[in-house]
Amino acid sequence: MNEDLNKALEVLRAGGVILYPTDTIWGLGCDATNAEAVRRIYSIKQRADNKSLIVLVDSAARIDSYVQNAPEVAFSLIELATSPLTVIFEGAKNLADNVINAEDQSVGIRVATDDFCPTLIQRFRKPIVSTSANISGQPAPACFSEIDQRIIDSVDYVVRHRQDDNSKHKASGIVKIGRNGEVKVIRE
Repeated sequence: MNEDLNKALEVLRAGGVILYPTDTIWGLGCDATNAEAVRRIYSIKQRADNKSLIVLVDSAARIDSYVQNAPEVAFSLIELATSPLTVIFEGAKNLADNVINAEDQSVGIRVATDDFCPTLIQRFRKPIVSTSANISGQPAPACFSEIDQRIIDSVDYVVRHRQDDNSKHKASGIVKIGRNGEVKVIRE
């Protein structure tokens, strides 16, 4: 896994795109502060750039670096979650403009909990975009063997870790937290 981490870091630092396993499904990732790298992800996915992407951080303590006045209820939800949970916060900051939802200045953030992503993010020292490794409109792949070859061919590095894991993983739950702490469930 160390070789994968080193190569993924090299690609992220150079503004490239990686294909990597997350705590949910396989994802396309890049530096969430690099607008050009984010543009490449939209292009690879053939996705409209007005559709939001989420970012991964290595700990809840990092959220305040990317959100203005994160409501305390969000940290309670993250701490109590029994499965991966993406929280949409209003007041995004310090991220590429094309990661932030232009309509309400929100961003979806998930604290990664698997054995690969937190280490990668910690060593990178920045959040990483995470979006399903599929062409827009197609089903999200539940394991590596379901990823479209066009996606694999379009990235700068394909992480080898967990490629042979055929367990079916699913996307995270999503909740949106308003500035006053109101919670709306988007996806269970």
